[in-house]
Amino acid sequence: MRSFATIMAAAALAQTAMAHYRFNQLIVGDEVTKEYEYVRQNSNMNSPVTDVTSKDLVCNVGGLDTGAQTKTYKVAPGDTVGFAVDTPIQHPGPLNVYMSKATGEASEYDGSGDWFKIYEMGADKVGDNGLTFKADKLDKVTFTLPDETPAGQYLLRVEHIGLHSASSFGGAQFYISCAQIEVSGSSTAKPDPTVKIPGVYTGHEDSIELSIYYPIPENYQPPGPAVW
Repeated sequence: MRSFATIMAAAALAQTAMAHYRFNQLIVGDEVTKEYEYVRQNSNMNSPVTDVTSKDLVCNVGGLDTGAQTKTYKVAPGDTVGFAVDTPIQHPGPLNVYMSKATGEASEYDGSGDWFKIYEMGADKVGDNGLTFKADKLDKVTFTLPDETPAGQYLLRVEHIGLHSASSFGGAQFYISCAQIEVSGSSTAKPDPTVKIPGVYTGHEDSIELSIYYPIPENYQPPGPAVW
């Protein structure tokens, strides 16, 4: 098993430069919108964020600076929404989706308020060769907006965490995008639990700092709060 772990670690390093990806298109129902039409454009191409204490964890590098040039899509609670990926997800790891209500216009919001999780994809199975994940090889991810989502404008944030090099601190790779949406309706529900981003992770969580190849984890739970 140690020789296999060595091989997998080397393969993970080889993948690093060639297997990056971006969530660059918002999906609403059957519509796949244009690249960065409703998704804030980042400035680091398809490179990941690795510092979980950085403001870049909110909407990726440069994502807090492009709200004004990004449209806001009108949706309703219960709608199917999601993100398309420019290159199918190559790195193994979990996927989380968070929302944060803007204090005014989503285009002007910096994500400094409370965030709540509405969707997650974890491990698919534990096999002899390590963990595999449900998000592996996907070229899009879709989910349902909670029926009780309060009306207002939001940042809708997707993150996929690449764990192929996560056996040491700072090795996990966060692939992040934020879309701008406006939710209709009259719900006054209060989503919980809520977290701050950055602040939600330390980087030392068992689900972030780990080897997925050896020793093989017996189970896996995506990091962050429970899904609302």
